[in-house]
Amino acid sequence: MENITEFLKGQLPAITEFGIKVVLAILAFYIGGKLIQWLLRFIRKSMERANMDKGVIQFISSFAKFLLYALLIFNIAISFGVKESSVAALLGTAGVAIGLGLQGGLENVAGGIILLVFKPFQVGDYIIQNQEAGCEGTVSKIDIFYTTLLSMDNKHIIVPNGTLANSSITNVTARDQRKLEIKVGISYHADIKKAKSILEALLKEDPDTRSDEKMVVFVDSLGESAVIMGLRVWVATDKYWAAKWRLNQRIKEEFDREGIEIPYNQLEVHLKNKE
Repeated sequence: MENITEFLKGQLPAITEFGIKVVLAILAFYIGGKLIQWLLRFIRKSMERANMDKGVIQFISSFAKFLLYALLIFNIAISFGVKESSVAALLGTAGVAIGLGLQGGLENVAGGIILLVFKPFQVGDYIIQNQEAGCEGTVSKIDIFYTTLLSMDNKHIIVPNGTLANSSITNVTARDQRKLEIKVGISYHADIKKAKSILEALLKEDPDTRSDEKMVVFVDSLGESAVIMGLRVWVATDKYWAAKWRLNQRIKEEFDREGIEIPYNQLEVHLKNKE
């Protein structure tokens, strides 16, 4: 115990100096973090005043945050006695190791840049990823590695940027209008002309259909149990689902009122007497 006590007394100045360095490093990291947050807010507000795309703002902010914190840690290490050459060598070795181990991460960064340059979609667009096990939703955020989608039931879907950049994407809300198509079956005994006139009247009466655009009602096909009637009309993109749901309900109500039967699949069996 006496030897240990003497050893600790001899090392006390070094331990004290090390403790002070640790406290100062923590303090420097805290102050530096606050400055970085202020700088990021300044950068974001400057880009917003310049009316830059929201996705570009999110991506640049995410990348700047990563870069600034890396520089902060590098400067703290140098300020507390670590040689620049040692830090550079360590960062170089770590960079190679991380680069080999996180090739997918680098692919995601490149994918994010591709998405921002070519802009297949922007924040606020509703997109569908057309591939096996694909997903869909409203674009909420485009970060350095991932893009966040909000599903119809408000779930967060995190998709790697590299995956999106290499996927076939359908941008549902890229244009301000969408063509609405509805098909409904009527009985073979029903009056086709009467059914067509009902559908045409519903299209003209609906508040969200574009009367200045071409509306069409047609016989789509002759099914096994029904004559398939169809309609097509242009509607505003943000009114698409409301118009579709409302028209479906109005068609059923009007067909019932006018005696137009909407049949279900039926199988007719004819029995023959072999006497």
